Amino acid sequence: MHARLLAPLCALSMAALPAAAQAPAAQAPQVTVSGVSYLQYVYQLKDTANHQNNFDVTRAYINVLGRFSGGVSTRITADIQRVGAGDNSLRFRLKYAFVGYTPQGSSLTYKLGQIHTPFIDWEEALWDYRMQGQMALERGAYLSSSDFGLGVDGNWNADKVNMQVGIYNGESYSGGTGDKRKDFMGRVSVRVKPTDDASRVGGLRVTAYGQYGKPTSGGQRSRLLGMVSYRTKQITLAGEYAVTKDSTTGPVPAPVAHSSGSVASVFGVYHFTDSKAAVLARVDLTDPNTNVGNNRLTRFIAGASYQLSPNLRLLADIDMLSYQGGAPTPALEATRSQAYFQAQFTF
Repeated sequence: MHARLLAPLCALSMAALPAAAQAPAAQAPQVTVSGVSYLQYVYQLKDTANHQNNFDVTRAYINVLGRFSGGVSTRITADIQRVGAGDNSLRFRLKYAFVGYTPQGSSLTYKLGQIHTPFIDWEEALWDYRMQGQMALERGAYLSSSDFGLGVDGNWNADKVNMQVGIYNGESYSGGTGDKRKDFMGRVSVRVKPTDDASRVGGLRVTAYGQYGKPTSGGQRSRLLGMVSYRTKQITLAGEYAVTKDSTTGPVPAPVAHSSGSVASVFGVYHFTDSKAAVLARVDLTDPNTNVGNNRLTRFIAGASYQLSPNLRLLADIDMLSYQGGAPTPALEATRSQAYFQAQFTF
C-alpha cells in the first residue's frame, strides 16, 4: 500500500522541480561605492608682491549608490571641502541623499530628498571639466547643483528628449531648509540632430531652463535660460544666455529691493584625433544688475588636458577675471588672474 502511494508522490515531486527552477528570483540588492576628487596647484599671476601659490584638494566626493527590486534606487554623496572650517581643515557635508522610484516600463524616475537641480548637473556633463571650477551661473550664486525637494526625471527615444522638473526649498543645499516658500525649476533638452556621441548630452541640442520662486523672508526669484549645444566624440561647442530677476523684502514696511541681471557663457572643447589630449576655452559674461552701469564681470578660461588613464585626468589652464569698472579691492585684484595645474581622479 505504501509503495503504491510513494511512486505517484515521487513522480509529482520530480515534475515540480523544473517549474520551481524556472520561477524568477527576486532582484538582489546592488550597492556600489565610487569617488572623485579634484586636486590643484594654483599660482596667482597678478600677486607680484607676494607671489602667492599653494597646493590644495578642492573637492572630494564619495558616492554610495543602491539599486533594489521594484524600481527603487538610492544615492548618498558625501562632499568634502574647505568651507566653514574654523581650523581651515577639510570638512564633510552632504551633497545628495535621495530615494528614486522608476515604475516598470516607465520613462520617468521620481526622486525625493536632497536631489540634483535640473540644470547644473546637466551643464557639467556637457562641459566635462568640473575640475576647473563651477559653471557661470553657479559661480555667480544664481543656481546650485543640489537642493532639498521632490523631482521627476524623464527621457524618451534614447534621450532625444530629456527633461527634469521639481519643486525645491530654493535655498540650495548649503543654505538650509528655508521657510514655507518654495521654488519650481524645470529643464527640457531636445536633440535636433544626432552625432556619434550617444550620451544624454550628445548631438545638436536645444535646451531651455526656467525657475520661479520666493526666497526665505520674501521677495521673488526667477531664472530663464536658453542654450544651444553641439557635441561629438571630438568636439563640444555650447552657448547659453540667462536673465535673472531677484527681489527681497525685509520686515514690514521695509521697501522692496529689485535687481535684474544677465549671464552669458560660451565654451568649447576639442579632442585631438587618436590622442588623449584636448584643448578647451570658455568665456563667461556676468552682469549682476543691468540697471546699473559699469559692473559687468568677464571671465576667460583656457587650457589643455591629458587623459593619463581612464581614472586620471590632468589639466593645465589659466583663469582670468576682469572687472568692467576696475577691481573693487586690492585683494580681488591680486586673485583675478591665476594659473592652475589640476588633476581629477576617480575610482
